[in-house]
Amino acid sequence: MAQDAPARPSFDVDGTVSVPEFELPPSVLASEEARAAQEMRGRIPVSEMTTGQNPEIGARRATLARMLQPRVDQMTALYPALVEETTIGGVPVRIITPAKGEFDPERTLINLHGGAFNVCWESCSLIESLPIAVLGGYRVVSVNYRKAPEFSHPAGVKDAAAVYQELLKEYDAAKIGVFGCSAGGALTAQLAAYLPQNNLPQMGAAGIFGAGAVRFQSGDSAYIAANIDGSFPGPDAEGKLAADLTLGYFDGVDMKDSVVSPALHTDVIAQFPPTLVTTGTRAMDLSPAIVTNSALLREGVESTLIVGEAMGHCYQYNPALPESRDAYAATVAHFRKHLD
Repeated sequence: MAQDAPARPSFDVDGTVSVPEFELPPSVLASEEARAAQEMRGRIPVSEMTTGQNPEIGARRATLARMLQPRVDQMTALYPALVEETTIGGVPVRIITPAKGEFDPERTLINLHGGAFNVCWESCSLIESLPIAVLGGYRVVSVNYRKAPEFSHPAGVKDAAAVYQELLKEYDAAKIGVFGCSAGGALTAQLAAYLPQNNLPQMGAAGIFGAGAVRFQSGDSAYIAANIDGSFPGPDAEGKLAADLTLGYFDGVDMKDSVVSPALHTDVIAQFPPTLVTTGTRAMDLSPAIVTNSALLREGVESTLIVGEAMGHCYQYNPALPESRDAYAATVAHFRKHLD
């Protein structure tokens, strides 16, 4: 007897697609390590950290730090570095350099860590900065910018700009690169928009990872990733976000503003430096990354888009994946090429 044909999607007159239930296996095109990591998802409970169900910020930050400590330990072992806690421009920072003590004296990188604009300074700062500092031989300045719920936009981008402006006393703007993942990727895009608007020279190169230069959780990927990755809730039936993962960081802000969503403003995105954008096929940031890359290329800005097969949000946080190591290498090569 012939098998029943698979269910097919249906299309409404307003363009809405009704997607039938289906099973998505691990990608045959992903690395063995990535497929193994995907299999592990079935043994890991869904975390409160991405559901918006834990409102107490102190507990939220402490819980995430405990969860990520094994990954910090793994990164520290793989990429040994010296870490100095200090302030630059009145903003708390970490200065991360290779443990051997040798780093590029003429170029530096600024890291803007991820964490939905409210958490993860303790862990994400190191997870993002260590491999790039060690593999690239860079001095990385990771910024503990102000976050929600204590603060709101534009506090974060102003802190990043304060650190950048202070570093201009030591480095040429063309030799300063900025990168970050998730909220840090979005903040990198915001900083690239903010600098020219405030009469500051543009950075030499940017790395926007796990994000884009448009509103967080927007586009097709917000819906798709909610159902195939599950790390972040998708929009509701009316297209509104089911939970504000930023805990009010953008309350009262026009999300089409030229600093918040510079890819929507041709005159702003045209002033961006050469940019590396990374995302994954299962990431909720895939659509923002695609739109950002297209906007940059349209305005003649050099841009490279890396889309990791079967990768989720900020997949670079897992150093065991070949896809992550490829991203580290691409990041180092990007800054070496453009910080001239």
